[in-house]
Parts: sequence; C-alpha cells; structure tokens
Amino acid sequence: MDKFNFDKFEQEAIQNLKDGQGLLGKAGVLTPLLKRFLEKALEGELDHHLGEEERSKGNRRNGRSSKKVKTSSGPVELQPPRDRQGSFEPHIIGKREAYLGEDLEEKIIKLYARGMSYSDIQAHLSEIYDLDVSSGKLSQITDKILPELEAWRARPLEALYPIVYLDAVHFKVRENGRVISKAMYNVLAIRVDGHKELLGLYLGENESAKFWLSVLSDLQARGVEDLLICCTDNLTGFSEAIESLFPQARVQLCIVHQIRNSLRYVTHEDSKQVMRALKAIYQASSLEEAETQLLNLEQMWKTKYPIVVRSWLNNWERLATYFEFPLAIRKAIYTNNPIESYHRQIRKHTKSKGVFPSDQAVLKLVYLLSRNIMAKWSMPVHNWALVIQQLAIIYEDRLDRHLKI
Repeated sequence: MDKFNFDKFEQEAIQNLKDGQGLLGKAGVLTPLLKRFLEKALEGELDHHLGEEERSKGNRRNGRSSKKVKTSSGPVELQPPRDRQGSFEPHIIGKREAYLGEDLEEKIIKLYARGMSYSDIQAHLSEIYDLDVSSGKLSQITDKILPELEAWRARPLEALYPIVYLDAVHFKVRENGRVISKAMYNVLAIRVDGHKELLGLYLGENESAKFWLSVLSDLQARGVEDLLICCTDNLTGFSEAIESLFPQARVQLCIVHQIRNSLRYVTHEDSKQVMRALKAIYQASSLEEAETQLLNLEQMWKTKYPIVVRSWLNNWERLATYFEFPLAIRKAIYTNNPIESYHRQIRKHTKSKGVFPSDQAVLKLVYLLSRNIMAKWSMPVHNWALVIQQLAIIYEDRLDRHLKI
C-alpha cells in the first residue's frame, strides 16, 4: 500500500473546502482519510492474525478484495487485505458487513423507539446508508424486542412501595377489521430509595375497575406485598379494587382530576368564582379548615351546580386523604402528576400514529419509549429524604424492614 502523504492531503482538503466541496459523503474531502484509516486498521488486524501459528500452517497474505462500505458519512470504497486460507475475520468491519458503526438492527430499534414510523425509518436508511429495507423486515427487527419486553413485564418486584400512581392512557388499535379504543394501564411507583419505577404495562379494551383488579393481582403475584399510598383518578370501583387486595393502602384521589371534572359542569361566567371556592378547599392548612370550605362550597353552589357539589361530597373521604399527612407528603400525593408527565412523553411520540395495527405494536412501541424515559430517572424524586423520614415515622411497623440502613 502506498504511503499516505498527509501534508499533501491537508493542502488538497483545504483547497477543496475553499472550492465549496463538502467534508463528508462520496466526494467529501475527509472521505479519503476515512478510507485510509479503515484500510490501515484492516492491515493491522491481518498482521496480528498472521502470527507464528498461522504462518506455521502456511497461511500468508493473498492480495486484496474490493468492498463498498456504507457509513453515516456516505459510501467508502475499500480494498481490504486477504489471507490465503480465508481464516481472517476482521473486527473493525466484518467480512459480511456492508455498513460501519452501530449495529444496524440496534439503530433501527432506536429510531423506532423515538416514535419514527416504518416509512420514516425506510427514508432515513435510504438517505444515509443507501439501504432499501422493507416494512416487513423492519417489523421483524423490532419484534426482536418482544422477549425483552415479556421478561421485563414478568420480572420480580419489591415487597413494598411507599407511593404508587395508577392511571391509563388510550390508543386506537385495529382489531378484526375495525378500529377500537384500548387502554394501556400503567403503574408508576416510588421505591423506598426515592427512585421512580414503572412496574408494568397492561393493555385492555377499556379502562375498568375489573381490569385494574387483574393488574393489581399481577403485582401481587410478582412479589408486591404492601402499598402505603395509592394515587388514582376517580374511576368507579377503582378504590375498592385496590383496597380489596391491599387493605392497608390509603387511596388518594387526584385533586387535579377532580377539579377538571368539576369545571366541565360550570359556566364560563362562574368558573373563576367556583375555582376560588375549590382552591380554598384543597389548599387548606388542615382537614378541619378544608371541611369548613367544603360546606361553603355546598351552601354557595348546591342549587346551581348540584353535580359538582355532590361529586365533592361523595368522594370527600378519599379526596381528603392527603390531609392526614405532613406537607412534604401531601405535595407528593395530592395529584397524579408524575404518571401524567410520563403519559405526556408517551403521547408526544405516539400522537401521529393514528391507528396501531395490533396490540403487539402498541406494547412494543410504548415499551421502547418507556425504556428511553426510564433511563432518565437517575435521581430520587424531589424532597424524598424528608418524605421517607415522615413515612417511616407514620408507618414504622410496615416500613422499617424495607429501609436499607
């Protein structure tokens, strides 16, 4: 191989840049340098391969072959060295590899996990790698995540979780020739160490307390023995389902959900006044003050908005759970915001999907999106040191054996 004259290359590269030539791509000014680097690396690998043992077998160099390698910088024509016996297996770019860098299947899965459709991925691979990959092949590649998904969904869980948020997000799925709405039941927990953990993903036809009961049963089967506080929306029968399996759990209905549902029945003219009355309830400093403000709401609005008042009165026991706790715990449980934040990130990448072709497609994509989201949960939740200290005092008999101190 001729000696590479870097000084000459540098001068030519500078001149080509001045002439408007790009850095990368087929005619890029850096492409010859990449070609040289790869060929030198292959030479070094072959020299290492042809050690004393191989030479004793009569193995020697045997000229060169021709190979076109696709890279993110564009295609590169290589002349990799060969050995006589064909036993040389290079590592930097394998014999049967047509692209350089990250494993192509892993790259496809990462693109899919960002919410890209198969057609978007096909366009990307064609533009960057000059590869034509069918949607069927892409589906086969992304299906390789399914064993990991099933193992994750069946993994053992911790015996106790101090705080758990339970909610569902909905998707359109094609089934038996028609499009139906399905609910993805999600369970987001705060572990004893303060880190968030997604306990499971469950797909059902619609959100119901009956299905939630099966979800909670699965958590039990995977090792969950105790939940201290469960934060939910006001789905009929949901609280009873939780308490039937975890009788010691305290259920907190999401205040934000309750307010949203209330304001749906209030005219625009009255919305500010009603909101002030509701705020006086949920921002009260004590249960006694909150109940006084609840009576004020009833007196002021029971005639005009009986549905709103009745909803607060009927659900008050579980809406007011957070008043049993100190302020730091109240802030952690009065709303389902942690799981709603997770759902917002999921919707950001799925809203353009329209209709999913199957249940498996929904689970596959939501799991991959969730895997990316979970990777960012590296720190304990805000103010957790204080929260767990207070929970340890309140639930000493249930929490002590789970604290790793």
